[in-house]
Amino acid sequence: MPTLRETLSRSTMSPDDVDWVHRLVADWQMVADLSFADLTLWLPVQMDDASDPDLSPWFLAAHARPSTGPNFYHDDVIGQTPAPEREHWLNDVLRSGRPVTPPEAGYVREQYVPVVRAGRAIAVLVRHTDLQNMRQQGGLEVNYLQISQQLFSMIAEGAFPMDGAATGVGRGTPRVGDGVVRLTAEGLIDYASPNAVSALRRLGHTDLVNGADLSEIVTSRLTQGSTVDETVPLVLTGRAPWGTEIETPTINLTLRSVPLTRAGVRVGALLLMRDVSEIRRRERELLSKEATIREIHHRVKNNLQTVAALLRLQSRRLDDPGAKAALAEAGRRLSTVALVHDTLSQGFSESVDFDEVATRVLRATVEVAATRTVAGTRLLGSFGWLRAEDATHLAMILAELVHNAVEHGFEEADHPGREVPMVTVGAWRSRHEGQDLLEVEVCDNGQGLPDGDRGASSGLGMQIVEALLTDMRGQISWENAEPHGTVVRFTVRLRGSV
Repeated sequence: MPTLRETLSRSTMSPDDVDWVHRLVADWQMVADLSFADLTLWLPVQMDDASDPDLSPWFLAAHARPSTGPNFYHDDVIGQTPAPEREHWLNDVLRSGRPVTPPEAGYVREQYVPVVRAGRAIAVLVRHTDLQNMRQQGGLEVNYLQISQQLFSMIAEGAFPMDGAATGVGRGTPRVGDGVVRLTAEGLIDYASPNAVSALRRLGHTDLVNGADLSEIVTSRLTQGSTVDETVPLVLTGRAPWGTEIETPTINLTLRSVPLTRAGVRVGALLLMRDVSEIRRRERELLSKEATIREIHHRVKNNLQTVAALLRLQSRRLDDPGAKAALAEAGRRLSTVALVHDTLSQGFSESVDFDEVATRVLRATVEVAATRTVAGTRLLGSFGWLRAEDATHLAMILAELVHNAVEHGFEEADHPGREVPMVTVGAWRSRHEGQDLLEVEVCDNGQGLPDGDRGASSGLGMQIVEALLTDMRGQISWENAEPHGTVVRFTVRLRGSV
């Protein structure tokens, strides 16, 4: 199915016209719901002398189905070209700039509405109503249809979509089915749907709704001393196309205002409202849980750092060099794990930006390595975001390999003229057979591997690396670099994309 952006590339529209169409399509679901009808948007095609003479000068660029009633089109129709009779009406409406309702054909009624910007029709919107399956008309249906006709008139006048409209209020933006209120030009309630009446009842208003002043209803229920957003008065009176949220002790209410105009004069407003109390309650619970998780990671980090410090203190009391080195190594490994928990404690996600962790691991590992040589570090590529369990394993593997490179690769005095000692870590993400793979290289420009040695080692550090790689379903290889140095490559399968 072609996207709207792709179909617009075939039209004769200017960039401003294209933006107008995008804004209309972004906001026309409300119009479809109020009119209980499918909406289709037809755009003129770019034509030239070399064009196919059989190509229609129109194509269907966008389609909206109502959520308030049966659908007219059940299949995808985007990209279709019009039949000759439809093409006649499209050309007529585009030239005249006036809405047209052709004679009904069977149980189908169609209304052609010009999409006008800056006084010029740039496209045609068609409303398709299935009369056979249309809802039985009551008070709600009649008022919805009246409001939709006002919106169609505004589209034909170039007054909808509205300039400067900022109608989103985050999660919980109201829709037609959530509650509809129609205001007079003075801000009085002319009509309220049953859902809107229920929301006002939960707000605390028990009197008649029709004829009441909406701004007075809402402001009288606000908690004394509470901070009110500056957009609230404009939204409650329908004077600006904005959205806002009101919080009272009994309800959280999101509101969206759409001023209704005729010939440029405001004659009333459409307000959509939604009770989002349960949504906000769940959001507060999630924030509380996320804050708790952050605090847990913070405490784990502190505990690990405390244990590492205790190991360092204990090592200073020992005379056995081997025991002192073992305790120092254990403290270093605990500090590496603490780095991951420190990063986790700073966000609301159970994932980490591992590039930041890798940089800190490199710096810390090189600083504590027992060597006379001061080595530089460099990070190439990107690890991206990793889950906590993958990040902990990977941090341990990196720390062991970098520590091994610094301690053994540069243990001898540098030869004259050799470049500055450097450890380079590269990381590349890829997808293979539905799995998220991470390939890592740890390179140094040190003395390289001893003859016949390809990384096999019985040391505790390499045993830790092999165990962690097994858990991550990874593989590792060692080889000498040119002209000197060592390259360690390993590939791991991550537990899932973030």
